[in-house]
Amino acid sequence: MFRTGRRVEGSYLQLIVAPAAGIGRTGFVIGRKTLARAVDRNRIRRKLREVLRAQRTALRAYDIIVRVKRAANRAEQDAATAEARRLLETLVVLRT
Repeated sequence: MFRTGRRVEGSYLQLIVAPAAGIGRTGFVIGRKTLARAVDRNRIRRKLREVLRAQRTALRAYDIIVRVKRAANRAEQDAATAEARRLLETLVVLRT
């Protein structure tokens, strides 16, 4: 999927998207070098999961990998989730 998927870039996140064979799946890549503390990695994962859950019906046709590209402190995590929402909306628009 990393080789064949289409990439949608943002300043905090990168989405790697490919058509799903069945029901779409979602994965998260959040490296320890990006966010050193597990608490921070889990917090941003929960926030991103909630954004994806809100758009679940529109994204069923895709396998999606959400990759956090750069460190985001607590204040920037809200900006990262807003960016995820924006990137997913562009993905839904491109689908139609």
